[in-house]
Amino acid sequence: MKVFRGWIVVGGAFLVLFVAYGAQYSFGVFFSALLEEFHWSRASLSGAFTLYAILYCVFGFPAGRLTDLWGPRVVIAAGGLFLGAAYAGMALVSELWQPYVLYGLVAALGMGTAYVPCNTTVVKWFVARRGLAVGIASSGGSVGTFILPPLAQALVSALGWRTAYVVFGVAAFVVLGLVARVMRRDPESLGLHPDGAEAPPAVPGVEETPWPLRRALRSRAFWMVGATFTATWIPVFIPLVHIVPFTRDLGYSPLTGAWVVSTLGIGAVAGRLIMGGVSDRIGRKPAVGIAIALQAVAFLGFLAAGRGLPVLFATALVFGYSYGAISTLFPAVVGDLFGRGQAGALVGFLFAVAGAMAGWGPLIAGAIYDATGGYALTWGFAAGMNLVALVLLALSHPPRVD
Repeated sequence: MKVFRGWIVVGGAFLVLFVAYGAQYSFGVFFSALLEEFHWSRASLSGAFTLYAILYCVFGFPAGRLTDLWGPRVVIAAGGLFLGAAYAGMALVSELWQPYVLYGLVAALGMGTAYVPCNTTVVKWFVARRGLAVGIASSGGSVGTFILPPLAQALVSALGWRTAYVVFGVAAFVVLGLVARVMRRDPESLGLHPDGAEAPPAVPGVEETPWPLRRALRSRAFWMVGATFTATWIPVFIPLVHIVPFTRDLGYSPLTGAWVVSTLGIGAVAGRLIMGGVSDRIGRKPAVGIAIALQAVAFLGFLAAGRGLPVLFATALVFGYSYGAISTLFPAVVGDLFGRGQAGALVGFLFAVAGAMAGWGPLIAGAIYDATGGYALTWGFAAGMNLVALVLLALSHPPRVD
């Protein structure tokens, strides 16, 4: 029963991330619909997502601290309110500045309460099986990425993009509000221990010495973790925003583009589940290194996507696998190195730094497209950033315990 209670938290996190990330990565579907109706440039509309990505990562820091203090229930419920209002409000868009306010700001407030609170709460409930538990929970975002973009495309085709946004808004508000009720801050708050154990954990290689944020900020290891994930995340949003118009540029239909996004989601589910469990066996650092190398290969694969649909879908699958693995292992790495107690604040801080930089990727890609008429330079840049991340990972080491 003690282990079962922790898996309820995992299930709750899965559902929150399913809705939040499935809706987020349906942006490519709405992106194309908005471009067709208003004839804005790709760079100008990409800027709304850039603002959103930067701010939702920045908001992850206070959301993480509040989760440490209050627990995830209030934080996630508030996120459902902001997300619901933002998506429903997008149905009223008529001017370019409005997506910047509704999506770039309000939706970012809501999304900031998803990744950090959910993943750090799971980190607190598990130690020995932390990689597997975080992998299962975070796979909710990938399952959502698989299911919701085609659903969004179907809704847009049948009802129009405005009605589709209302449906997404209502769903976000209802689901996150209900799921928040089952989330609890940590096992100790219920008189339990991580992994359902009879006693506190003692797992070799996992640091449980308290590391408050102020202490972590003085550690070289903390900044090396942040630099590694910053480098690999700078280009990570580019396919998630531009893959649908990229697919259409290759001569395929909007629905095909939506299915490419879904293929990415399938790969991410596999990456989260497989690499989360694998990291419990081979170690977090080797697992992260494998994922980063695969992501570099995937970006190079997009350069060859014009050879046919099999290449495009295979590349999307590999990218999804690597992206899913990296985003899953990030909070687990922080939890291993710096303990469970302040995981929300620590992950939130690094997520704010690394994730905010990732927000520039879609804008850079949009600007490159507007200047060159293609994405070739973008894919080369993205692969190079992942090679930089591999070097930084190789140079990183666990923190010293004074």
